[in-house]
Amino acid sequence: MAKVAWLGLGVMGYPMAGHLKVRGGHDVVVYNRTAAKAEKWKEQFGGEVAATPAEAARGCDAVFACVGNDDDLRSVTTGAGGAFETMRAGSVFIDHTTASAKVARELSAVAEGRGLKSLDCPVSGGQAGAEGGILTVMAGGDADAFATAEPLIKSFARTARLMGPSGSGQLAKMANQIAIAGLVQGLSESIHFAECAGLDVEALIATISKGAAQSWQMDNRWKTMHERKFDFGFAVDWMRKDLAICFDEAASNGADLTVAKLVDQFYGEVQEMGGRRWDTSSLIARLQQKKPQD
Repeated sequence: MAKVAWLGLGVMGYPMAGHLKVRGGHDVVVYNRTAAKAEKWKEQFGGEVAATPAEAARGCDAVFACVGNDDDLRSVTTGAGGAFETMRAGSVFIDHTTASAKVARELSAVAEGRGLKSLDCPVSGGQAGAEGGILTVMAGGDADAFATAEPLIKSFARTARLMGPSGSGQLAKMANQIAIAGLVQGLSESIHFAECAGLDVEALIATISKGAAQSWQMDNRWKTMHERKFDFGFAVDWMRKDLAICFDEAASNGADLTVAKLVDQFYGEVQEMGGRRWDTSSLIARLQQKKPQD
């Protein structure tokens, strides 16, 4: 059993921290900007609640973070009352935020200067994966740090892999989001085409999902897309935030993201339709300008 701190109890962090406590059996202390959310987590899972990230991190073997963006991440680590103030030498910081590779490298350098280990470990699998404890984790950092963190991460992840040095986890997550954007747009157009052509969509998917067109998105989202129901996890607002990180990185590394940029524009249209909190499969909505069913 390890003593760990968890910073950030959002849609993803809340169940992930719960798995650390219940499935992993670890001693968990949580911090959340909205204190009521932390108290709710404590009532459900036990553990402790801290008033600041620094208080949460004191005496811990590992400190996890899952917050909103680069600035939020800096706030809970190197900001006033941040976790880096009290983390003991040799402990490991494990960041599950989807953020930039730049901030991952920045925090890694600060951590190293303080005798800490640091990993950038964004996840894939969405809210359902977090709740089910079956996330995929892409890690960047030192191999020794990953070896320390992996048994803890496996409390809520099905797969965890070290992708390279600091920043590599975030770069892998960017590649993941780029792939998803194109896949969802292709699936949207396929279903839309089948509907316009008068095909039996269920029969179509049952057939083509057994061939080269198969994907996780097809297996898990075709039916709700066909029914125009978009309340299944990762929101359009969040996807656009992630794609903006991808485009910023591509501007420096020279990658051509033509399709991803086009799909990002389509997500902008979905936002204008009122779909900011619809899940990413809502790309199909803009093709027929239909809102999801109640």
